Amino acid sequence: MRSLAPGIKLITSFSRDSWYRFFILILTFVFYTTYHLSRKPISIIKSQLHRNCSDVIHPADLNITDNDTWCDWAPFDQNNYQNLFGVLDNCFLVAYAIGMFFSGMFGERLPLRYYLSSGMILSGLFTVLFGLGFYWQIHSLWYYCLVQALNGLVQTTGWPAVVACVGNWFGKGKRGFIMGIWNSHTSVGNILGSLIAGVYVSSAWGLSFIVPGIIIASAGVICFLFLVESKSHTLDIYGEFALTSEKKRYDVANLATNGYRTVTVAFSCCQDRSKYHNVTIAKCAVFMLQGVVEFSLCLLFAKLVSYTFLYWLPLYIANVANFDPKKAGDLSTLFDVGGIVGGILAGLISDYSGGRATTCCAMLIIAAPMVSQTVLLSFFIFFNGLPTTIGMLLWCGALVNGPYALITTAVSADLGTHECLRGNSRALSTVTAIIDGTGSIGMQGMWLFFFLFLKPDIQNATRSFLLRLLLKYNSCLSFTFLNFL
Repeated sequence: MRSLAPGIKLITSFSRDSWYRFFILILTFVFYTTYHLSRKPISIIKSQLHRNCSDVIHPADLNITDNDTWCDWAPFDQNNYQNLFGVLDNCFLVAYAIGMFFSGMFGERLPLRYYLSSGMILSGLFTVLFGLGFYWQIHSLWYYCLVQALNGLVQTTGWPAVVACVGNWFGKGKRGFIMGIWNSHTSVGNILGSLIAGVYVSSAWGLSFIVPGIIIASAGVICFLFLVESKSHTLDIYGEFALTSEKKRYDVANLATNGYRTVTVAFSCCQDRSKYHNVTIAKCAVFMLQGVVEFSLCLLFAKLVSYTFLYWLPLYIANVANFDPKKAGDLSTLFDVGGIVGGILAGLISDYSGGRATTCCAMLIIAAPMVSQTVLLSFFIFFNGLPTTIGMLLWCGALVNGPYALITTAVSADLGTHECLRGNSRALSTVTAIIDGTGSIGMQGMWLFFFLFLKPDIQNATRSFLLRLLLKYNSCLSFTFLNFL
């Protein structure tokens, strides 16, 4: 008798429930990767919208009136261009922070498949509209601000929905490790967004938005066609609701001993659960859950640092190291590479130790001096020692994005499936939205980084202050700086 092929044996060794879980994990990973992929281009094209035109060779048939700004894209050809970039970022971030608090309510009341797919398609539309400004020769700041604000609102559909889907399919056993790997979609999306935008940034920056916009809209169509938001929605070939293998074994074992009594018990259990399944919960009730406020405030500061690097690191590298936009964007991906490793490590450690809060606390305490040292070193000696800078960016990415990933995934899923919510799976969407929405408020703190390190009129004053501080409190380190200076 011929044996089955090894690949077929492997496939059939897993239950249908396991394949559904794997399928949902891959789908949601791809979906939220495209969300971050479509957010990243704005940070890459900043150094292209305003650059030093005196170093650029201009066409012979072009009549130039200003040698310093002829190649810039109006309205970002003005001296306050960095303020205008900040306005663009804030239009997105303020809309995102406000929308996130309401996103959970819609996620509870609407089918997640419709909610997520419509959000992805609309996000793709607004991302494409930003890029079409290049081809339509739009030079109005209001146009770009409006597109950014609308994009920020529809982007809030992503996170609560994908976390709710994964939380519905996976238990708490290995949730930290599984979601640590799964949450690498944030960094993968940032990396892919940087690379895709970098390909077109110097030739036609509009494509840096159009291509990611088409990608996320296409993913939205796939979401509508294939997403199964929870186990109760899986259908077998006869059109009946599929039971998990564990429940099948439970019913068969009890049916053998209790006869028809098991059917009655199982039915009543389903009735009790269905009674709570579609019940929405008030936000005040969510805040009463132990840990929601604490982790929300923790995420507020972690997200501040993470999004500062996300939006300003490429421009910072281009300004300080005088790199071209593509090279600066490629180098900025190192922070996200470290974030992938940090998210997985944070999940593993929290699963092994059982302490989500302890893991977050330890990593953030270590991250504080590491981030400070990275900014200070780069401010004075950026890229004089490239290997050192690469290593520090990787470490910062791991230590900052590790707790960020843990809070927004495993912690949110734990709190959203708390036993006091009585099996209300839709409550997970609200809990996730509140935690991430509070963290999004912290993203407004990016202005502090811009004010201290990127605004030209006070950059020299900041440099002098930091140098005096180093000379006063760390003579050994100051001696090293002076050698480089």
